[in-house]
Amino acid sequence: MLRTWSRHAAIVNRLGLAKLGMNEDEPDPLGGRFLRSLDNAKVTGVAFEYAAFRLHRSITALASEPEALQQMRAFLSEAARLGITSVQDMSLPVGAERCVGLLEKAPTPIRARVMRMAGTTSNAREAKEGRSLPRNPTPLIKMSGTKWVLDGSPIESSAAMRKPYADNSKSTGWLNFNEKEMEAMLRESLENDDQLLAHIVGDRATEAFLTAMEATGGKAVWEKRRVRIEHGDGVMPDLVSRTKDLGVVVVENPTHVTIRELLVKRYGVQRADEMQPLRSLLDAGIPLAFGSDGPNNPYLNIMLASIYPGKPKEALTREQAVIAYTLTSAYAEFAESDKGSLEPGKLADLAVLSQDIFTIPAQDLPKTESVLTLVGGRVVYDAHAVIIN
Repeated sequence: MLRTWSRHAAIVNRLGLAKLGMNEDEPDPLGGRFLRSLDNAKVTGVAFEYAAFRLHRSITALASEPEALQQMRAFLSEAARLGITSVQDMSLPVGAERCVGLLEKAPTPIRARVMRMAGTTSNAREAKEGRSLPRNPTPLIKMSGTKWVLDGSPIESSAAMRKPYADNSKSTGWLNFNEKEMEAMLRESLENDDQLLAHIVGDRATEAFLTAMEATGGKAVWEKRRVRIEHGDGVMPDLVSRTKDLGVVVVENPTHVTIRELLVKRYGVQRADEMQPLRSLLDAGIPLAFGSDGPNNPYLNIMLASIYPGKPKEALTREQAVIAYTLTSAYAEFAESDKGSLEPGKLADLAVLSQDIFTIPAQDLPKTESVLTLVGGRVVYDAHAVIIN
């Protein structure tokens, strides 16, 4: 199996399809598609979006419980070593039920919020997946939020754009779900009192989602609901005021700013300059949070956000980048009263870092580690560099 860097597409050979339980007549899932041969319309093994996600989940299901636990423990151990005290896990491709089960068995030493990221059938979204899970399976695990992927990425030229791609004038990408389906997602969010998270990259997908929010109540309904746009590359200047009015939280991923050369190729210089905003979102009063969606090292992302290669006018100060990673990320999960800053009355989640991330040269930021990580006042990582009385 070959996967694109973004994992929004995959290629599997005939043997792989059989191993994963797929046949040559496999129907396209809602929000995804398989490329098919021209002569007999059989699945070729090339999959996009929810078809690719189905393949990812099928492969993950092959991992034994000991293998899966080993990987989960390695992830949690690295997080504690980096000084990460909370993670927000999209539960793809493992699924919400197995993700929670692995966190319980590990068990997790840090706080973990698991969001539902369900798949689709040939004609529907599996909206009830993970609904039976308790909200707090353990004191350190929280189950809340549902994420849907509304379009693709520039890697595969599948982000839904308002104008054709610069390197393919016949394509504007595509929406995985139409506006009526987006409205259904939003209504489900209200009915279940559950935060909605939407993967959105292209400006056409962004505009369609904002229109769906306005059609389901607009500012009066959504201003306090903290609907999240994950990535937010396509929050173009003309869409900023609508995004702010609807109370949307934008969660960016600084490692993605390193693909500027590709963005210029896909979109042209002007659009590339307007996409992936950081500082302009903060200046407009839009809550900006950071997530990894790549290497887990937060100090790498703080470095990239504070220098913004190729577009320094959108760079943040280090303080702003740290706030996006901490307090605004807590706000993005309705937890800012409990964590995200060091204040009396909040959870005793903190890390003593190996160097001062506010004064060291920018290129040294990714070398940062924790020498002591505490969650709820309990030591979860200790490099034995701090004397505790």
